[in-house]
Amino acid sequence: MTPLAGAATDTGMLREHNEDRYWMDAARGLFLVVDGVGGQAAGELAAQTAVETIRENMQWAEASAEDRVKAAITAANNRIFRRAQQDEENRGMACVLTLALLEDGRITIGHVGDSRLYLLWDGAIRKLTSDHSPVGEDEDAGALTEEEAMAHPRRNEVFRDVGSRLRDVEDDGFIEIRQCRFRDDAALLLCSDGLTDQLTAAQIRNITGRYDGDPGRVAAALVEAANEAGGKDNITALFVAGPKFRGSGGATRPRFATTRQRPRTSRFGGRLAFLTYGMLLGMLLWAVLRK
Repeated sequence: MTPLAGAATDTGMLREHNEDRYWMDAARGLFLVVDGVGGQAAGELAAQTAVETIRENMQWAEASAEDRVKAAITAANNRIFRRAQQDEENRGMACVLTLALLEDGRITIGHVGDSRLYLLWDGAIRKLTSDHSPVGEDEDAGALTEEEAMAHPRRNEVFRDVGSRLRDVEDDGFIEIRQCRFRDDAALLLCSDGLTDQLTAAQIRNITGRYDGDPGRVAAALVEAANEAGGKDNITALFVAGPKFRGSGGATRPRFATTRQRPRTSRFGGRLAFLTYGMLLGMLLWAVLRK
C-alpha cells in the first residue's frame, strides 16, 4: 500500500525566517516534520541537520521499525548538539519533530516536542502524539480546553527537544514512540505548532475533509487557513492519504448520530382515512340534495 502525500510550508505572517522543515518518501512510507528552535539561522540549521541525518539513518531496514526510528532521531540529536558546540552563534540550537514510518499496514511514530500527528478515519480526527509542554500536558489531561491552550501565553514552551544535549537511544523521557494500525481508507497529518496554534482539530478535520485526490492541495489549504487566522509562527503541513481515503466534503456527521425519517402511514391506516373522507363527502352531498 503506497499512500499519496503532499506538503506545504510557509514563514507565516509575522516571522522573517522559516525554521520549519519537512521530508517525505512515500514509496518507503517515511514522513517527517521538524520545527527548529534557537532563532533564525540556528533554528534553521538544527531543523535541516535533523532532516539530513534522519534521511541517512532510515536507509537501513535490518532492525525493527521502532528501533530504526529511535536510532535515527538519536543520531540527529547528537549531530545537532555537536554542531552547536563548534560555533558560539549556534549554541543552544535544537528542534522538535515528528517522524512517521508506515510499513505493513502499521504506523510507527517517533515524536519529541510539540509538533503533532493526527489520524483521520471515518469522518473523525484523533491526535496520536502528546505535546511535550506544560500547556500541552494540561490540555491532554482536560485541565485546559483546546481553545484555552491555543491562547495560553506559555503555549510554546517545551520540556523535550532534539539537540540541546547528548542522548542515548534508550534515554527515558526523550523519544515518545506510538504504534497503531493504518487502514488504506485513513489519512495522516503531520504538522508544526504554527498550524495547531491557529486551527482547532475540528477546523483541521473540515479542511482535510475536502480531499479530492490531491494531498498537496489539502496541505496548502491548511497553511492558508492558518495564515488567515493570524499566521503567528512558521506553518508546515504534511498530508498523507491512504489509497482508499475519501474526503467528507468538509462536514461530517457524528459517528453515532441517528437519521430521522418521516413517519410512514400503514396501508390499513391509509385505506381507513380514504373511507372516512368518502363517507363525510357523501353525507354532505345528501344534506344538500334534501334542501
